[in-house]
Amino acid sequence: MAEGSSGEDIVSEYLNQNPHLAQWVESLRGYCETNKQWHARREFILRNLETFPTVEPGVPSPSLDRLLSLSMAWANQVFLGCRYPQAVMDKINEMGEGVTVQDAPVRTTRDEIMAKGKRTAGVAAESCVKRVKAGPNEVDNRAGGRTTSQPGFQKSGPSPQAPVDHQPFFNRLYKAVAWKLVSAGGFGPNLDHFEILRSCVESSKESLSCVFVPLKDIPDLPAGRTQKEGQVCELRCQTVYIGTGYGRDEASARAMASKEALKAFQGRKVTVKICRRRFRGKDVEDVVLVDDQPRSQGFPPALSYPFQAEQPDDGPS
Repeated sequence: MAEGSSGEDIVSEYLNQNPHLAQWVESLRGYCETNKQWHARREFILRNLETFPTVEPGVPSPSLDRLLSLSMAWANQVFLGCRYPQAVMDKINEMGEGVTVQDAPVRTTRDEIMAKGKRTAGVAAESCVKRVKAGPNEVDNRAGGRTTSQPGFQKSGPSPQAPVDHQPFFNRLYKAVAWKLVSAGGFGPNLDHFEILRSCVESSKESLSCVFVPLKDIPDLPAGRTQKEGQVCELRCQTVYIGTGYGRDEASARAMASKEALKAFQGRKVTVKICRRRFRGKDVEDVVLVDDQPRSQGFPPALSYPFQAEQPDDGPS
């Protein structure tokens, strides 16, 4: 579509020049959309038709489904204040450039509200990984600008390079989850969270690891909880911890763990870090996946410690 002075004038002129599109595009209108919402979304669709060359008016296709999903995500963001994973937000904002919305609602986002808290909490979050830069078996040779290892004691736990090694994979997984949630209509309670997470992980050529433990057998939980029946599930991918869930049985615990894991993918990015967790009554360093939001609480106790060669000798406490 050519640029013009106003959105409605552009659309009207474009449809007059392409009358075969007029009836088809009107069939895409949602039943509950107001005129204002539909006119904006219609312009979004028409402006981006050229970027989906396989779309044929009146012919269902995956490309058309994707374009319509993106148009709905854009409209939901503009008119309802909905938020999506950052990869989706960047995409729809790019596609929406040039679309004029008169008297668009102005909202304060969660990110803006929490901006002050992030400045303080971000420093605390970073501190959990700084200690691995020079562990107890390493000497920081500042004069030489390098870190050297002393022979003898072997430090248990993940390699200090683990976050760097795993981050590229989780960047790819973040994008895969973002598009999967868009096609599913967004993150919500009625999704099959485990299936979404599993399919995204497998499409990235990896697999999920699920560990189940009876709730009553886990140390470090509040006393009232240890008396309850049920199962706990811990999810990992590439040895990186991504979520824990509680349920009456293994299936429900796995579903809750998957839901918690997917929550991390709702922020602007995901980051692999080394943080402290409890495992068998001891503090250990674990590799975890976190989002960009400050955490008000620590991590649940670990159900597994996948660094077998360096696993602590202590048994369950």
